[in-house]
Amino acid sequence: MSASVSLPLLKRIPPGLWTALAWSAAGVAPIVEYVVMPPGPTYSLNFPRDGLDPVGARALLALAFVLVLAGSAVLHRRTSPAYALLIAGTVASTAAWRQDEIPPLQFLAVDVALCYIAAVRSRRNSLTAAAAALGVLTCYFMLRLLVGDDSGIAPEPFLALTVVIAWLIGNSARQARAHTAELYARAAAQAVTAERLRIAREMHDTVAHSIGIIALQAGAAARVVETQPARAREAMLTVEKAGRETLSGLRRMLGALREADQDQEGPGQDDGRTRASLQPAGLSDVERLAAAAMAAGVRVEVRRQGRRRPLPADIDLAAFRIVQESVTNAVRHSGADSCLVLVDYRADELAVEVSDRGKGGGTSTGSGTSTSSGYGLIGMRERVTLLHGDFTAGPRPGGGFLVAVRLPLPATTEAGAT
Repeated sequence: MSASVSLPLLKRIPPGLWTALAWSAAGVAPIVEYVVMPPGPTYSLNFPRDGLDPVGARALLALAFVLVLAGSAVLHRRTSPAYALLIAGTVASTAAWRQDEIPPLQFLAVDVALCYIAAVRSRRNSLTAAAAALGVLTCYFMLRLLVGDDSGIAPEPFLALTVVIAWLIGNSARQARAHTAELYARAAAQAVTAERLRIAREMHDTVAHSIGIIALQAGAAARVVETQPARAREAMLTVEKAGRETLSGLRRMLGALREADQDQEGPGQDDGRTRASLQPAGLSDVERLAAAAMAAGVRVEVRRQGRRRPLPADIDLAAFRIVQESVTNAVRHSGADSCLVLVDYRADELAVEVSDRGKGGGTSTGSGTSTSSGYGLIGMRERVTLLHGDFTAGPRPGGGFLVAVRLPLPATTEAGAT
Protein backbone atom coordinates (compact mmCIF):
# COMPACT_ATOMS: atom_id res chain seq x y z
CA MET A 1 0.00 0.00 0.00
CA SER A 2 1.55 3.30 -1.07
CA ALA A 3 1.53 6.11 1.45
CA SER A 4 0.54 9.56 0.17
CA VAL A 5 2.84 12.42 1.09
CA SER A 6 1.08 15.55 2.35
CA LEU A 7 2.14 18.83 0.80
CA PRO A 8 3.09 21.76 3.04
CA LEU A 9 0.24 24.07 3.99
CA LEU A 10 1.56 26.92 1.86
CA LYS A 11 1.48 24.68 -1.22
CA ARG A 12 -1.93 23.18 -0.47
CA ILE A 13 -3.59 26.62 -0.59
CA PRO A 14 -4.15 27.66 -4.23
CA PRO A 15 -2.58 30.94 -5.37
CA GLY A 16 -6.00 32.42 -6.17
CA LEU A 17 -6.99 32.11 -2.52
CA TRP A 18 -3.85 33.97 -1.47
CA THR A 19 -4.64 36.85 -3.83
CA ALA A 20 -8.27 36.97 -2.72
CA LEU A 21 -7.30 37.02 0.96
CA ALA A 22 -4.61 39.68 0.49
CA TRP A 23 -6.79 42.00 -1.58
CA SER A 24 -9.91 41.52 0.53
CA ALA A 25 -8.02 42.23 3.76
CA ALA A 26 -6.59 45.42 2.28
CA GLY A 27 -10.01 46.41 0.88
CA VAL A 28 -12.13 45.68 3.95
CA ALA A 29 -9.74 47.22 6.52
CA PRO A 30 -10.43 50.90 5.61
CA ILE A 31 -14.18 50.24 5.41
CA VAL A 32 -14.20 48.88 8.94
CA GLU A 33 -11.80 51.47 10.34
CA TYR A 34 -13.11 54.64 8.70
CA VAL A 35 -16.77 53.84 7.95
CA VAL A 36 -18.15 51.18 10.28
CA MET A 37 -16.29 52.06 13.48
CA PRO A 38 -17.17 55.23 15.39
CA PRO A 39 -15.06 58.30 14.56
CA GLY A 40 -11.70 58.26 16.29
CA PRO A 41 -8.92 60.74 16.90
CA THR A 42 -7.23 59.79 13.62
CA TYR A 43 -8.46 60.36 10.09
CA SER A 44 -7.24 59.48 6.62
CA LEU A 45 -7.07 61.59 3.51
CA ASN A 46 -6.97 58.50 1.31
CA PHE A 47 -10.04 56.94 2.94
CA PRO A 48 -12.37 59.81 3.90
CA ARG A 49 -15.41 58.93 6.03
CA ASP A 50 -17.78 60.30 3.46
CA GLY A 51 -15.92 58.70 0.58
CA LEU A 52 -18.49 55.93 0.16
CA ASP A 53 -21.57 58.07 0.71
CA PRO A 54 -22.46 58.28 -2.99
CA VAL A 55 -24.31 55.25 -4.31
CA GLY A 56 -22.02 55.20 -7.32
CA ALA A 57 -18.93 54.89 -5.10
CA ARG A 58 -20.46 51.92 -3.25
CA ALA A 59 -21.42 50.25 -6.50
CA LEU A 60 -17.94 50.80 -7.89
CA LEU A 61 -16.37 49.34 -4.75
CA ALA A 62 -18.68 46.32 -4.95
CA LEU A 63 -17.72 45.90 -8.60
CA ALA A 64 -14.04 46.00 -7.57
CA PHE A 65 -14.62 43.14 -5.10
CA VAL A 66 -16.47 41.12 -7.74
CA LEU A 67 -13.68 41.60 -10.29
CA VAL A 68 -10.94 40.63 -7.86
CA LEU A 69 -12.76 37.59 -6.50
CA ALA A 70 -13.61 36.41 -10.02
CA GLY A 71 -10.00 36.83 -11.10
CA SER A 72 -8.76 34.97 -8.03
CA ALA A 73 -11.17 32.10 -8.73
CA VAL A 74 -9.83 31.47 -12.25
CA LEU A 75 -6.19 32.38 -11.66
CA HIS A 76 -4.90 28.78 -11.85
CA ARG A 77 -6.87 28.03 -15.03
CA ARG A 78 -6.77 31.27 -17.04
CA THR A 79 -3.89 33.29 -15.69
CA SER A 80 -3.87 36.19 -18.16
CA PRO A 81 -7.60 37.11 -17.93
CA ALA A 82 -7.51 36.59 -14.17
CA TYR A 83 -4.53 38.92 -13.85
CA ALA A 84 -6.34 41.56 -15.90
CA LEU A 85 -9.39 41.29 -13.60
CA LEU A 86 -7.16 41.76 -10.54
CA ILE A 87 -5.63 44.94 -11.93
CA ALA A 88 -9.04 46.24 -13.05
CA GLY A 89 -10.53 45.58 -9.61
CA THR A 90 -7.63 47.37 -7.94
CA VAL A 91 -8.08 50.41 -10.18
CA ALA A 92 -11.86 50.39 -9.57
CA SER A 93 -11.25 50.33 -5.82
CA THR A 94 -9.09 53.47 -5.94
CA ALA A 95 -11.70 55.16 -8.12
CA ALA A 96 -14.43 54.31 -5.60
CA TRP A 97 -12.44 55.98 -2.82
CA ARG A 98 -11.45 58.85 -5.18
CA GLN A 99 -7.77 58.06 -4.64
CA ASP A 100 -4.93 59.15 -6.91
CA GLU A 101 -2.62 56.29 -5.90
CA ILE A 102 -2.83 52.57 -5.22
CA PRO A 103 -2.41 51.53 -1.57
CA PRO A 104 0.64 49.28 -1.24
CA LEU A 105 -1.18 46.60 0.75
CA GLN A 106 -3.88 46.36 -1.88
CA PHE A 107 -1.31 46.09 -4.66
CA LEU A 108 0.22 43.11 -2.83
CA ALA A 109 -2.44 40.85 -4.39
CA VAL A 110 -1.28 41.87 -7.86
CA ASP A 111 2.29 41.00 -6.88
CA VAL A 112 1.20 37.56 -5.65
CA ALA A 113 -0.62 36.90 -8.93
CA LEU A 114 2.41 38.09 -10.93
CA CYS A 115 4.70 35.79 -8.95
CA TYR A 116 2.41 32.84 -9.75
CA ILE A 117 2.29 33.75 -13.46
CA ALA A 118 6.08 34.01 -13.62
CA ALA A 119 6.34 30.59 -11.97
CA VAL A 120 3.92 28.68 -14.22
CA ARG A 121 3.85 30.52 -17.55
CA SER A 122 6.49 31.32 -20.14
CA ARG A 123 8.90 34.18 -19.66
CA ARG A 124 7.21 36.13 -22.44
CA ASN A 125 3.81 35.96 -20.73
CA SER A 126 5.22 36.84 -17.32
CA LEU A 127 7.13 39.82 -18.72
CA THR A 128 3.95 41.04 -20.38
CA ALA A 129 2.13 40.78 -17.05
CA ALA A 130 4.91 42.65 -15.25
CA ALA A 131 4.86 45.36 -17.94
CA ALA A 132 1.09 45.74 -17.45
CA ALA A 133 1.53 46.29 -13.71
CA LEU A 134 4.35 48.77 -14.25
CA GLY A 135 2.25 50.55 -16.88
CA VAL A 136 -0.62 51.02 -14.42
CA LEU A 137 1.76 52.42 -11.81
CA THR A 138 3.28 54.75 -14.38
CA CYS A 139 -0.19 56.04 -15.30
CA TYR A 140 -0.93 56.85 -11.65
CA PHE A 141 2.41 58.59 -11.26
CA MET A 142 2.00 60.66 -14.45
CA LEU A 143 -1.60 61.57 -13.57
CA ARG A 144 -0.51 62.99 -10.23
CA LEU A 145 2.23 64.98 -11.91
CA LEU A 146 -0.25 66.41 -14.42
CA VAL A 147 -2.68 67.56 -11.72
CA GLY A 148 0.18 69.06 -9.72
CA ASP A 149 -0.23 66.89 -6.60
CA ASP A 150 3.20 66.71 -4.96
CA SER A 151 2.08 65.92 -1.42
CA GLY A 152 4.02 63.20 0.36
CA ILE A 153 6.31 60.58 -1.14
CA ALA A 154 5.14 58.87 -4.32
CA PRO A 155 4.52 55.15 -3.63
CA GLU A 156 4.84 54.14 -7.30
CA PRO A 157 8.63 53.56 -7.29
CA PHE A 158 8.29 51.36 -4.22
CA LEU A 159 5.44 49.42 -5.81
CA ALA A 160 7.43 49.07 -9.03
CA LEU A 161 10.23 47.52 -6.99
CA THR A 162 7.80 44.99 -5.51
CA VAL A 163 6.69 44.11 -9.06
CA VAL A 164 10.29 43.39 -10.06
CA ILE A 165 10.88 41.31 -6.92
CA ALA A 166 7.67 39.30 -7.45
CA TRP A 167 8.65 38.57 -11.05
CA LEU A 168 12.17 37.51 -10.04
CA ILE A 169 10.86 35.13 -7.36
CA GLY A 170 8.37 33.52 -9.72
CA ASN A 171 10.87 33.27 -12.57
CA SER A 172 13.41 31.66 -10.25
CA ALA A 173 10.82 29.09 -9.17
CA ARG A 174 10.04 28.31 -12.82
CA GLN A 175 13.74 27.90 -13.66
CA ALA A 176 14.29 25.66 -10.60
CA ARG A 177 11.36 23.47 -11.59
CA ALA A 178 12.58 23.25 -15.18
CA HIS A 179 16.09 22.37 -13.99
CA THR A 180 14.72 19.69 -11.68
CA ALA A 181 12.65 18.20 -14.51
CA GLU A 182 15.74 18.20 -16.72
CA LEU A 183 17.76 16.42 -14.05
CA TYR A 184 15.02 13.80 -13.61
CA ALA A 185 14.84 13.29 -17.37
CA ARG A 186 18.61 12.99 -17.61
CA ALA A 187 18.74 10.53 -14.71
CA ALA A 188 15.97 8.47 -16.32
CA ALA A 189 17.83 8.45 -19.64
CA GLN A 190 21.05 7.41 -17.92
CA ALA A 191 19.22 4.65 -16.06
CA VAL A 192 17.75 3.36 -19.32
CA THR A 193 21.17 3.46 -20.98
CA ALA A 194 22.80 1.66 -18.05
CA GLU A 195 20.08 -0.99 -18.10
CA ARG A 196 20.51 -1.48 -21.84
CA LEU A 197 24.25 -1.89 -21.40
CA ARG A 198 23.72 -4.36 -18.57
CA ILE A 199 21.33 -6.42 -20.65
CA ALA A 200 23.72 -6.26 -23.60
CA ARG A 201 26.59 -7.53 -21.44
CA GLU A 202 24.47 -10.32 -20.02
CA MET A 203 23.26 -11.32 -23.48
CA HIS A 204 26.81 -11.36 -24.83
CA ASP A 205 28.31 -13.21 -21.88
CA THR A 206 25.48 -15.72 -21.69
CA VAL A 207 25.23 -16.53 -25.39
CA ALA A 208 28.71 -16.00 -26.85
CA HIS A 209 30.40 -18.72 -24.81
CA SER A 210 27.82 -21.39 -25.57
CA ILE A 211 27.49 -20.43 -29.23
CA GLY A 212 31.25 -20.73 -29.65
CA ILE A 213 31.27 -24.22 -28.18
CA ILE A 214 28.23 -25.18 -30.26
CA ALA A 215 29.92 -23.99 -33.44
CA LEU A 216 33.13 -25.92 -32.70
CA GLN A 217 31.35 -29.12 -31.70
CA ALA A 218 28.95 -28.99 -34.63
CA GLY A 219 31.88 -28.53 -37.01
CA ALA A 220 33.75 -31.42 -35.41
CA ALA A 221 30.68 -33.64 -35.64
CA ALA A 222 30.21 -32.81 -39.31
CA ARG A 223 33.81 -33.78 -40.10
CA VAL A 224 33.77 -37.16 -38.33
CA VAL A 225 30.15 -38.19 -38.72
CA GLU A 226 31.04 -40.76 -41.43
CA THR A 227 34.29 -42.07 -40.00
CA GLN A 228 33.77 -41.80 -36.22
CA PRO A 229 30.04 -41.95 -35.43
CA ALA A 230 30.64 -42.33 -31.70
CA ARG A 231 32.73 -39.17 -31.54
CA ALA A 232 30.18 -37.32 -33.65
CA ARG A 233 27.43 -38.43 -31.30
CA GLU A 234 29.44 -37.20 -28.31
CA ALA A 235 29.96 -33.83 -30.01
CA MET A 236 26.26 -33.48 -30.74
CA LEU A 237 25.41 -34.32 -27.13
CA THR A 238 27.74 -31.49 -26.12
CA VAL A 239 25.92 -29.20 -28.57
CA GLU A 240 22.62 -30.18 -27.01
CA LYS A 241 23.90 -29.54 -23.50
CA ALA A 242 25.34 -26.14 -24.45
CA GLY A 243 22.11 -25.18 -26.18
CA ARG A 244 20.06 -26.10 -23.12
CA GLU A 245 22.40 -24.09 -20.87
CA THR A 246 22.13 -21.10 -23.20
CA LEU A 247 18.35 -21.34 -23.19
CA SER A 248 18.35 -21.63 -19.41
CA GLY A 249 20.55 -18.54 -19.14
CA LEU A 250 18.23 -16.55 -21.38
CA ARG A 251 15.22 -17.66 -19.38
CA ARG A 252 17.01 -16.68 -16.17
CA MET A 253 17.76 -13.23 -17.52
CA LEU A 254 14.24 -12.67 -18.82
CA GLY A 255 12.87 -13.91 -15.52
CA ALA A 256 15.05 -11.44 -13.64
CA LEU A 257 13.65 -8.63 -15.77
CA ARG A 258 10.14 -9.70 -14.82
CA GLU A 259 10.99 -10.23 -11.17
CA ALA A 260 9.38 -6.97 -10.05
CA ASP A 261 6.10 -7.94 -11.70
CA GLN A 262 6.24 -11.38 -10.10
CA ASP A 263 6.78 -9.80 -6.68
CA GLN A 264 3.67 -7.66 -7.17
CA GLU A 265 1.57 -10.62 -8.27
CA GLY A 266 2.59 -12.65 -5.24
CA PRO A 267 4.09 -16.17 -4.98
CA GLY A 268 2.49 -18.96 -6.93
CA GLN A 269 2.72 -22.69 -6.95
CA ASP A 270 6.10 -22.76 -8.71
CA ASP A 271 7.56 -19.80 -6.85
CA GLY A 272 10.35 -21.85 -5.26
CA ARG A 273 11.39 -23.44 -8.53
CA THR A 274 11.21 -20.09 -10.33
CA ARG A 275 13.33 -18.42 -7.68
CA ALA A 276 15.94 -21.14 -7.90
CA SER A 277 16.15 -20.79 -11.67
CA LEU A 278 16.75 -17.08 -11.31
CA GLN A 279 19.89 -17.43 -9.22
CA PRO A 280 22.75 -15.69 -11.04
CA ALA A 281 25.97 -17.44 -11.99
CA GLY A 282 29.14 -17.02 -9.98
CA LEU A 283 32.68 -18.28 -9.46
CA SER A 284 31.29 -21.55 -8.12
CA ASP A 285 30.36 -22.36 -11.74
CA VAL A 286 33.92 -22.04 -13.07
CA GLU A 287 34.50 -25.80 -12.84
CA ARG A 288 31.38 -26.43 -14.91
CA LEU A 289 32.65 -23.88 -17.41
CA ALA A 290 36.01 -25.69 -17.54
CA ALA A 291 34.28 -28.99 -18.24
CA ALA A 292 32.37 -27.46 -21.16
CA ALA A 293 35.58 -26.03 -22.59
CA MET A 294 37.24 -29.41 -22.17
CA ALA A 295 34.53 -30.91 -24.36
CA ALA A 296 35.36 -28.29 -26.98
CA GLY A 297 39.00 -29.39 -27.01
CA VAL A 298 40.57 -26.81 -24.69
CA ARG A 299 41.80 -27.93 -21.29
CA VAL A 300 41.04 -25.32 -18.64
CA GLU A 301 42.98 -25.52 -15.39
CA VAL A 302 41.37 -23.75 -12.45
CA ARG A 303 43.50 -22.67 -9.51
CA ARG A 304 42.18 -20.96 -6.41
CA GLN A 305 44.37 -19.15 -3.91
CA GLY A 306 43.57 -17.53 -0.60
CA ARG A 307 40.70 -18.33 1.70
CA ARG A 308 37.62 -19.02 -0.37
CA ARG A 309 34.57 -17.18 0.98
CA PRO A 310 31.20 -15.82 -0.17
CA LEU A 311 31.40 -12.71 -2.32
CA PRO A 312 28.93 -9.91 -3.01
CA ALA A 313 26.56 -10.94 -5.80
CA ASP A 314 27.67 -8.24 -8.24
CA ILE A 315 31.37 -9.02 -7.80
CA ASP A 316 30.78 -12.77 -7.99
CA LEU A 317 28.78 -12.44 -11.22
CA ALA A 318 31.24 -10.00 -12.81
CA ALA A 319 34.21 -12.25 -12.02
CA PHE A 320 32.48 -15.28 -13.52
CA ARG A 321 31.46 -13.39 -16.67
CA ILE A 322 35.03 -12.20 -17.14
CA VAL A 323 36.34 -15.75 -16.81
CA GLN A 324 33.64 -17.00 -19.17
CA GLU A 325 34.41 -14.41 -21.84
CA SER A 326 38.17 -15.01 -21.57
CA VAL A 327 37.77 -18.78 -21.87
CA THR A 328 35.40 -18.29 -24.80
CA ASN A 329 38.00 -16.18 -26.61
CA ALA A 330 40.62 -18.81 -25.90
CA VAL A 331 38.39 -21.55 -27.31
CA ARG A 332 37.30 -19.65 -30.40
CA HIS A 333 40.25 -17.48 -31.38
CA SER A 334 43.53 -18.25 -29.66
CA GLY A 335 44.17 -21.70 -31.11
CA ALA A 336 45.53 -22.80 -27.71
CA ASP A 337 44.92 -26.27 -26.40
CA SER A 338 44.86 -25.13 -22.76
CA CYS A 339 44.42 -22.07 -20.58
CA LEU A 340 44.84 -21.26 -16.91
CA VAL A 341 42.25 -19.58 -14.68
CA LEU A 342 43.64 -18.18 -11.43
CA VAL A 343 41.24 -16.90 -8.75
CA ASP A 344 42.99 -15.24 -5.81
CA TYR A 345 40.88 -14.37 -2.74
CA ARG A 346 42.89 -11.58 -1.13
CA ALA A 347 42.12 -9.65 2.02
CA ASP A 348 40.74 -6.54 0.33
CA GLU A 349 40.33 -7.55 -3.29
CA LEU A 350 39.60 -10.38 -5.68
CA ALA A 351 42.21 -11.02 -8.38
CA VAL A 352 41.29 -13.02 -11.47
CA GLU A 353 43.69 -13.95 -14.28
CA VAL A 354 43.00 -15.96 -17.41
CA SER A 355 46.02 -16.80 -19.57
CA ASP A 356 46.66 -19.03 -22.58
CA ARG A 357 49.54 -19.96 -24.87
CA GLY A 358 47.72 -19.40 -28.09
CA LYS A 359 48.45 -17.17 -31.07
CA GLY A 360 47.98 -14.06 -28.96
CA GLY A 361 46.59 -12.01 -31.80
CA GLY A 362 45.04 -8.71 -30.90
CA THR A 363 46.03 -5.62 -28.98
CA SER A 364 45.83 -4.39 -25.45
CA THR A 365 42.15 -3.85 -26.00
CA GLY A 366 41.49 -7.20 -27.59
CA SER A 367 41.68 -10.82 -26.72
CA GLY A 368 42.74 -13.44 -29.20
CA THR A 369 41.34 -11.46 -32.11
CA SER A 370 40.74 -7.90 -33.04
CA THR A 371 38.05 -6.33 -30.90
CA SER A 372 37.14 -3.65 -33.38
CA SER A 373 34.19 -5.81 -34.39
CA GLY A 374 33.41 -7.41 -31.03
CA TYR A 375 32.17 -6.40 -27.63
CA GLY A 376 33.84 -8.96 -25.37
CA LEU A 377 36.52 -6.83 -23.78
CA ILE A 378 34.31 -3.75 -23.90
CA GLY A 379 31.80 -5.57 -21.73
CA MET A 380 34.52 -6.84 -19.38
CA ARG A 381 35.99 -3.37 -19.02
CA GLU A 382 32.54 -1.92 -18.31
CA ARG A 383 31.90 -4.49 -15.61
CA VAL A 384 35.21 -3.77 -13.90
CA THR A 385 34.76 0.00 -14.17
CA LEU A 386 31.32 -0.16 -12.55
CA LEU A 387 32.89 -2.04 -9.63
CA HIS A 388 35.81 0.42 -9.38
CA GLY A 389 38.39 -2.23 -10.23
CA ASP A 390 41.44 -2.51 -12.49
CA PHE A 391 41.38 -4.26 -15.86
CA THR A 392 44.26 -5.16 -18.18
CA ALA A 393 44.27 -7.37 -21.24
CA GLY A 394 46.87 -7.94 -23.91
CA PRO A 395 49.41 -10.30 -25.48
CA ARG A 396 51.91 -11.95 -23.13
CA PRO A 397 55.62 -11.41 -23.76
CA GLY A 398 56.25 -15.13 -24.16
CA GLY A 399 53.22 -15.66 -26.40
CA GLY A 400 49.56 -16.12 -25.72
CA PHE A 401 47.13 -13.70 -24.13
CA LEU A 402 46.47 -12.55 -20.56
CA VAL A 403 43.37 -11.01 -18.98
CA ALA A 404 43.97 -9.70 -15.45
CA VAL A 405 41.29 -8.17 -13.22
CA ARG A 406 41.35 -6.82 -9.69
CA LEU A 407 38.03 -6.12 -7.98
CA PRO A 408 38.01 -4.36 -4.59
CA LEU A 409 36.04 -6.13 -1.87
CA PRO A 410 34.02 -4.29 0.76
CA ALA A 411 35.27 -4.56 4.32
CA THR A 412 32.12 -6.41 5.37
CA THR A 413 33.07 -9.32 3.12
CA GLU A 414 36.17 -10.14 5.12
CA ALA A 415 34.50 -9.46 8.44
CA GLY A 416 31.54 -11.65 7.60
CA ALA A 417 33.80 -14.60 6.74
CA THR A 418 35.72 -14.58 10.02
